[in-house]
Amino acid sequence: MIPVTATPHKPGDPARVLFFADAGPAVGGGHVMRCLTLAGALARRGAICAFVATPAAGRILEVFAGAAVERVAATGDSAEALAAAAARWSAQAMVVDHYGFECGHEARLREMIRPLLVMDDLRRRHDCDLVLDSNLGRTAADYPGIRTLTGPGFALVRPAFAGLRDAALARRALGQAPQRILISLGLTDVGAVTARVALALLPDLGDRVLDVVLGAGAPSLVHLRPLSSRDARVKLHVNAQDMPDLTAGADIAIGAGGSSVWERCCLGLPALTVVLADNQRPNAQALEAAGAALVLEANTADFDDQLRAAVARLTADAALRQATSEAAASLCDGLGAERVADRLLGLVATS
Repeated sequence: MIPVTATPHKPGDPARVLFFADAGPAVGGGHVMRCLTLAGALARRGAICAFVATPAAGRILEVFAGAAVERVAATGDSAEALAAAAARWSAQAMVVDHYGFECGHEARLREMIRPLLVMDDLRRRHDCDLVLDSNLGRTAADYPGIRTLTGPGFALVRPAFAGLRDAALARRALGQAPQRILISLGLTDVGAVTARVALALLPDLGDRVLDVVLGAGAPSLVHLRPLSSRDARVKLHVNAQDMPDLTAGADIAIGAGGSSVWERCCLGLPALTVVLADNQRPNAQALEAAGAALVLEANTADFDDQLRAAVARLTADAALRQATSEAAASLCDGLGAERVADRLLGLVATS
Protein backbone atom coordinates (compact mmCIF):
# COMPACT_ATOMS: atom_id res chain seq x y z
CA MET A 1 0.00 0.00 0.00
CA ILE A 2 1.09 3.60 -0.63
CA PRO A 3 1.56 5.47 2.68
CA VAL A 4 -1.27 7.85 3.37
CA THR A 5 0.87 10.79 4.40
CA ALA A 6 1.81 12.80 1.36
CA THR A 7 3.93 15.32 3.24
CA PRO A 8 6.17 14.26 6.17
CA HIS A 9 5.15 15.67 9.53
CA LYS A 10 7.82 17.31 11.61
CA PRO A 11 7.95 17.12 15.42
CA GLY A 12 5.83 19.89 16.87
CA ASP A 13 3.57 20.21 13.81
CA PRO A 14 -0.16 20.33 14.63
CA ALA A 15 -1.96 17.00 14.39
CA ARG A 16 -4.16 16.71 11.30
CA VAL A 17 -7.45 14.82 11.74
CA LEU A 18 -9.89 14.08 8.91
CA PHE A 19 -13.58 13.33 9.60
CA PHE A 20 -16.11 11.34 7.56
CA ALA A 21 -19.70 11.54 8.87
CA ASP A 22 -23.03 10.45 7.43
CA ALA A 23 -26.18 12.58 7.19
CA GLY A 24 -29.52 12.60 5.41
CA PRO A 25 -33.27 12.21 5.87
CA ALA A 26 -32.98 8.68 7.26
CA VAL A 27 -30.06 9.23 9.68
CA GLY A 28 -30.50 12.92 10.51
CA GLY A 29 -27.71 15.35 11.33
CA GLY A 30 -26.49 14.01 14.65
CA HIS A 31 -23.43 12.25 13.21
CA VAL A 32 -22.13 15.49 11.73
CA MET A 33 -22.96 17.53 14.82
CA ARG A 34 -21.12 15.24 17.22
CA CYS A 35 -18.13 15.13 14.86
CA LEU A 36 -18.11 18.93 14.85
CA THR A 37 -18.05 18.84 18.65
CA LEU A 38 -15.03 16.54 18.68
CA ALA A 39 -13.33 18.62 15.98
CA GLY A 40 -13.78 21.67 18.21
CA ALA A 41 -12.16 19.92 21.16
CA LEU A 42 -9.25 18.83 18.97
CA ALA A 43 -8.84 22.36 17.60
CA ARG A 44 -8.65 23.75 21.13
CA ARG A 45 -5.66 21.47 21.58
CA GLY A 46 -3.98 22.82 18.46
CA ALA A 47 -5.06 20.15 15.98
CA ILE A 48 -6.19 20.93 12.43
CA CYS A 49 -9.44 19.25 11.37
CA ALA A 50 -11.30 18.83 8.10
CA PHE A 51 -14.28 16.89 6.75
CA VAL A 52 -14.88 14.64 3.78
CA ALA A 53 -18.56 15.52 3.39
CA THR A 54 -21.39 13.95 1.46
CA PRO A 55 -23.79 16.53 -0.01
CA ALA A 56 -26.17 16.08 2.93
CA ALA A 57 -23.37 16.41 5.48
CA GLY A 58 -22.02 19.41 3.60
CA ARG A 59 -25.33 21.24 4.01
CA ILE A 60 -25.19 20.75 7.77
CA LEU A 61 -21.59 21.91 7.89
CA GLU A 62 -22.50 25.01 5.89
CA VAL A 63 -25.16 26.00 8.44
CA PHE A 64 -23.36 25.12 11.66
CA ALA A 65 -19.68 25.56 10.76
CA GLY A 66 -19.57 27.72 7.65
CA ALA A 67 -16.10 28.46 6.36
CA ALA A 68 -14.52 27.60 9.70
CA VAL A 69 -14.28 23.91 8.78
CA GLU A 70 -12.30 22.84 5.74
CA ARG A 71 -13.83 20.35 3.29
CA VAL A 72 -11.66 17.79 1.51
CA ALA A 73 -12.88 16.40 -1.80
CA ALA A 74 -13.11 12.64 -2.36
CA THR A 75 -14.01 10.63 -5.42
CA GLY A 76 -16.44 8.47 -3.44
CA ASP A 77 -17.05 6.93 -0.03
CA SER A 78 -14.96 3.77 -0.41
CA ALA A 79 -12.00 3.10 1.86
CA GLU A 80 -9.67 3.73 -1.06
CA ALA A 81 -11.31 7.06 -1.94
CA LEU A 82 -11.14 8.22 1.67
CA ALA A 83 -7.50 7.16 1.97
CA ALA A 84 -6.63 9.06 -1.19
CA ALA A 85 -8.33 12.17 0.17
CA ALA A 86 -6.48 11.74 3.45
CA ALA A 87 -3.17 11.45 1.60
CA ARG A 88 -3.77 14.64 -0.38
CA TRP A 89 -4.61 16.48 2.83
CA SER A 90 -1.71 14.89 4.78
CA ALA A 91 -4.00 13.55 7.49
CA GLN A 92 -2.47 11.79 10.48
CA ALA A 93 -5.71 10.27 11.80
CA MET A 94 -9.29 9.67 10.70
CA VAL A 95 -12.63 9.71 12.49
CA VAL A 96 -15.52 7.79 10.88
CA ASP A 97 -19.15 8.18 12.01
CA HIS A 98 -21.14 6.31 9.39
CA TYR A 99 -23.38 3.23 9.82
CA GLY A 100 -22.75 2.21 6.21
CA PHE A 101 -18.99 2.06 6.72
CA GLU A 102 -18.47 -1.46 8.02
CA CYS A 103 -15.69 -3.62 9.40
CA GLY A 104 -14.26 -4.58 6.01
CA HIS A 105 -14.14 -0.94 4.91
CA GLU A 106 -12.39 -0.04 8.15
CA ALA A 107 -9.76 -2.76 7.68
CA ARG A 108 -8.85 -1.47 4.23
CA LEU A 109 -8.78 2.14 5.36
CA ARG A 110 -6.70 1.26 8.41
CA GLU A 111 -4.02 -0.29 6.19
CA MET A 112 -3.49 3.19 4.76
CA ILE A 113 -4.07 5.52 7.71
CA ARG A 114 -3.82 5.08 11.46
CA PRO A 115 -5.04 5.79 14.05
CA LEU A 116 -8.67 5.28 13.02
CA LEU A 117 -11.41 6.23 15.48
CA VAL A 118 -14.91 4.88 14.78
CA MET A 119 -18.06 6.20 16.46
CA ASP A 120 -20.80 3.64 17.04
CA ASP A 121 -23.87 2.92 19.10
CA LEU A 122 -24.93 -0.39 17.54
CA ARG A 123 -22.33 -2.82 18.95
CA ARG A 124 -21.10 -3.61 15.43
CA ARG A 125 -17.86 -5.43 14.64
CA HIS A 126 -14.95 -3.11 13.93
CA ASP A 127 -11.37 -3.12 12.69
CA CYS A 128 -10.03 0.17 14.04
CA ASP A 129 -7.77 1.63 16.70
CA LEU A 130 -10.44 3.16 18.94
CA VAL A 131 -14.24 2.84 19.25
CA LEU A 132 -16.36 5.54 20.83
CA ASP A 133 -19.81 4.45 22.07
CA SER A 134 -21.31 6.81 24.64
CA ASN A 135 -24.52 4.87 25.21
CA LEU A 136 -25.43 4.23 28.81
CA GLY A 137 -24.32 0.80 29.98
CA ARG A 138 -21.85 0.14 27.18
CA THR A 139 -18.50 -1.32 28.24
CA ALA A 140 -15.29 -2.54 26.65
CA ALA A 141 -16.81 -6.04 26.60
CA ASP A 142 -19.16 -4.88 23.84
CA TYR A 143 -16.16 -4.39 21.52
CA PRO A 144 -13.68 -7.17 22.34
CA GLY A 145 -10.11 -6.77 21.26
CA ILE A 146 -10.33 -3.02 20.53
CA ARG A 147 -9.50 0.04 22.61
CA THR A 148 -12.80 1.63 23.64
CA LEU A 149 -14.25 4.81 25.07
CA THR A 150 -17.65 3.77 26.38
CA GLY A 151 -20.44 5.34 28.38
CA PRO A 152 -21.78 8.89 28.74
CA GLY A 153 -18.54 10.10 30.31
CA PHE A 154 -17.34 10.25 26.69
CA ALA A 155 -20.51 11.79 25.22
CA LEU A 156 -19.67 14.52 22.72
CA VAL A 157 -21.28 17.65 24.16
CA ARG A 158 -20.29 21.17 23.16
CA PRO A 159 -18.49 23.16 25.89
CA ALA A 160 -21.22 25.80 25.99
CA PHE A 161 -23.50 23.22 27.63
CA ALA A 162 -21.02 22.46 30.39
CA GLY A 163 -20.58 26.19 30.90
CA LEU A 164 -24.29 26.57 31.70
CA ARG A 165 -24.55 23.43 33.82
CA ASP A 166 -24.23 24.83 37.36
CA ALA A 167 -26.70 27.66 36.80
CA ALA A 168 -29.22 25.37 35.07
CA LEU A 169 -29.11 22.78 37.83
CA ALA A 170 -29.49 25.45 40.51
CA ARG A 171 -32.54 26.88 38.76
CA ARG A 172 -34.17 23.46 38.37
CA ALA A 173 -33.65 22.76 42.09
CA LEU A 174 -36.02 25.67 42.86
CA GLY A 175 -38.94 23.55 41.61
CA GLN A 176 -40.69 26.36 39.79
CA ALA A 177 -43.78 25.61 37.72
CA PRO A 178 -42.83 24.77 34.11
CA GLN A 179 -43.20 27.65 31.67
CA ARG A 180 -41.15 26.57 28.63
CA ILE A 181 -41.27 23.24 26.80
CA LEU A 182 -38.48 22.49 24.34
CA ILE A 183 -39.34 20.33 21.31
CA SER A 184 -36.22 19.11 19.53
CA LEU A 185 -36.76 16.00 17.42
CA GLY A 186 -33.93 16.28 14.92
CA LEU A 187 -32.98 18.64 12.13
CA THR A 188 -34.47 16.39 9.46
CA ASP A 189 -37.80 16.00 11.32
CA VAL A 190 -38.48 12.40 10.29
CA GLY A 191 -42.11 11.94 9.26
CA ALA A 192 -42.98 15.52 10.28
CA VAL A 193 -43.00 14.32 13.89
CA THR A 194 -42.24 17.82 15.20
CA ALA A 195 -45.55 19.24 13.97
CA ARG A 196 -47.40 16.21 15.30
CA VAL A 197 -45.96 16.76 18.78
CA ALA A 198 -46.59 20.51 18.82
CA LEU A 199 -50.19 20.13 17.64
CA ALA A 200 -50.86 17.41 20.19
CA LEU A 201 -49.73 19.66 23.05
CA LEU A 202 -51.59 22.83 22.10
CA PRO A 203 -55.02 22.01 23.59
CA ASP A 204 -53.58 21.62 27.11
CA LEU A 205 -50.71 24.10 26.81
CA GLY A 206 -52.28 26.94 28.79
CA ASP A 207 -49.95 29.94 28.91
CA ARG A 208 -46.77 27.87 28.56
CA VAL A 209 -44.42 28.39 25.61
CA LEU A 210 -43.25 25.83 23.07
CA ASP A 211 -39.70 26.37 21.81
CA VAL A 212 -39.67 24.29 18.62
CA VAL A 213 -36.29 23.47 17.05
CA LEU A 214 -35.95 22.04 13.53
CA GLY A 215 -33.94 22.34 10.33
CA ALA A 216 -34.67 24.60 7.39
CA GLY A 217 -35.77 21.64 5.27
CA ALA A 218 -38.02 20.07 7.89
CA PRO A 219 -41.42 18.95 6.53
CA SER A 220 -43.14 20.23 9.68
CA LEU A 221 -42.42 23.84 8.72
CA VAL A 222 -45.35 23.97 6.31
CA HIS A 223 -47.63 23.38 9.31
CA LEU A 224 -45.70 25.24 12.00
CA ARG A 225 -44.94 28.53 10.26
CA PRO A 226 -48.64 29.51 9.96
CA LEU A 227 -49.26 28.24 13.48
CA SER A 228 -46.48 30.31 15.01
CA SER A 229 -47.65 33.43 13.17
CA ARG A 230 -51.07 33.24 14.85
CA ASP A 231 -50.12 31.71 18.22
CA ALA A 232 -47.49 33.58 20.22
CA ARG A 233 -46.93 30.53 22.42
CA VAL A 234 -45.23 28.68 19.54
CA LYS A 235 -41.67 29.92 18.99
CA LEU A 236 -39.85 28.49 15.99
CA HIS A 237 -36.06 28.11 16.00
CA VAL A 238 -34.90 27.10 12.52
CA ASN A 239 -31.29 25.88 12.29
CA ALA A 240 -30.90 27.04 15.87
CA GLN A 241 -27.46 28.31 16.81
CA ASP A 242 -28.37 28.80 20.48
CA MET A 243 -29.22 25.26 21.64
CA PRO A 244 -27.28 25.57 24.92
CA ASP A 245 -29.36 28.60 25.96
CA LEU A 246 -32.61 27.03 24.75
CA THR A 247 -31.86 23.84 26.68
CA ALA A 248 -30.83 25.68 29.83
CA GLY A 249 -33.94 27.88 29.68
CA ALA A 250 -36.40 25.03 29.17
CA ASP A 251 -38.30 23.35 32.00
CA ILE A 252 -39.31 20.19 30.12
CA ALA A 253 -38.05 18.74 26.85
CA ILE A 254 -39.46 16.43 24.23
CA GLY A 255 -36.43 15.22 22.34
CA ALA A 256 -35.20 12.55 19.97
CA GLY A 257 -33.25 9.60 21.26
CA GLY A 258 -30.01 10.41 19.46
CA SER A 259 -26.88 12.12 20.73
CA SER A 260 -28.79 15.23 21.85
CA VAL A 261 -29.95 13.27 24.93
CA TRP A 262 -26.56 14.04 26.47
CA GLU A 263 -27.02 17.79 26.03
CA ARG A 264 -30.26 17.53 27.99
CA CYS A 265 -28.65 15.32 30.62
CA CYS A 266 -25.72 17.69 31.05
CA LEU A 267 -28.14 20.48 31.94
CA GLY A 268 -30.44 18.26 34.00
CA LEU A 269 -33.45 18.93 31.79
CA PRO A 270 -36.42 16.64 32.58
CA ALA A 271 -37.21 15.02 29.26
CA LEU A 272 -39.53 12.79 27.31
CA THR A 273 -37.24 10.89 24.96
CA VAL A 274 -38.99 9.90 21.74
CA VAL A 275 -37.63 6.82 19.98
CA LEU A 276 -37.62 7.62 16.26
CA ALA A 277 -35.36 4.78 15.08
CA ASP A 278 -34.51 1.30 16.27
CA ASN A 279 -30.91 2.21 17.10
CA GLN A 280 -32.15 4.81 19.62
CA ARG A 281 -34.17 2.32 21.66
CA PRO A 282 -31.48 0.64 23.84
CA ASN A 283 -30.04 3.91 25.11
CA ALA A 284 -33.50 5.42 25.65
CA GLN A 285 -34.54 2.37 27.67
CA ALA A 286 -31.36 2.57 29.73
CA LEU A 287 -32.04 6.24 30.47
CA GLU A 288 -35.56 5.39 31.60
CA ALA A 289 -34.30 2.56 33.81
CA ALA A 290 -31.87 5.03 35.43
CA GLY A 291 -34.72 7.46 36.13
CA ALA A 292 -33.14 10.01 33.78
CA ALA A 293 -35.99 10.28 31.23
CA LEU A 294 -39.44 9.11 30.29
CA VAL A 295 -39.58 7.23 26.98
CA LEU A 296 -42.18 7.23 24.23
CA GLU A 297 -42.25 5.24 20.97
CA ALA A 298 -43.19 7.45 18.03
CA ASN A 299 -44.73 4.62 16.03
CA THR A 300 -47.34 3.53 18.58
CA ALA A 301 -51.00 3.99 17.66
CA ASP A 302 -51.78 6.05 20.76
CA PHE A 303 -48.61 8.16 20.70
CA ASP A 304 -50.50 11.48 20.94
CA ASP A 305 -52.41 10.35 24.03
CA GLN A 306 -49.27 8.99 25.68
CA LEU A 307 -47.47 12.23 24.92
CA ARG A 308 -50.15 14.41 26.48
CA ALA A 309 -50.31 12.18 29.56
CA ALA A 310 -46.54 12.21 30.05
CA VAL A 311 -46.30 15.99 29.69
CA ALA A 312 -49.18 16.44 32.12
CA ARG A 313 -47.45 14.15 34.58
CA LEU A 314 -44.15 16.01 34.42
CA THR A 315 -45.88 19.39 34.56
CA ALA A 316 -47.84 18.52 37.69
CA ASP A 317 -45.20 16.61 39.64
CA ALA A 318 -42.33 18.79 40.88
CA ALA A 319 -40.75 15.87 42.74
CA LEU A 320 -40.66 13.78 39.55
CA ARG A 321 -39.08 16.65 37.61
CA GLN A 322 -36.39 17.10 40.21
CA ALA A 323 -35.64 13.39 40.50
CA THR A 324 -35.40 13.11 36.73
CA SER A 325 -33.18 16.18 36.56
CA GLU A 326 -30.78 14.86 39.19
CA ALA A 327 -30.59 11.40 37.64
CA ALA A 328 -29.93 12.84 34.18
CA ALA A 329 -27.28 15.28 35.39
CA SER A 330 -25.46 12.50 37.25
CA LEU A 331 -24.86 10.65 33.99
CA CYS A 332 -23.14 13.33 31.90
CA ASP A 333 -20.98 16.27 32.94
CA GLY A 334 -20.54 17.60 29.40
CA LEU A 335 -16.75 17.07 29.32
CA GLY A 336 -16.67 13.95 27.16
CA ALA A 337 -15.36 15.67 24.03
CA GLU A 338 -12.30 16.86 25.94
CA ARG A 339 -11.60 13.32 27.13
CA VAL A 340 -12.00 11.83 23.65
CA ALA A 341 -9.76 14.50 22.11
CA ASP A 342 -7.00 13.75 24.62
CA ARG A 343 -7.19 10.00 23.93
CA LEU A 344 -7.14 10.41 20.16
CA LEU A 345 -4.22 12.84 20.19
CA GLY A 346 -2.36 10.46 22.48
CA LEU A 347 -2.69 7.78 19.79
CA VAL A 348 -1.55 10.22 17.10
CA ALA A 349 1.53 11.09 19.14
CA THR A 350 2.55 7.44 19.51
CA SER A 351 1.67 6.23 16.02
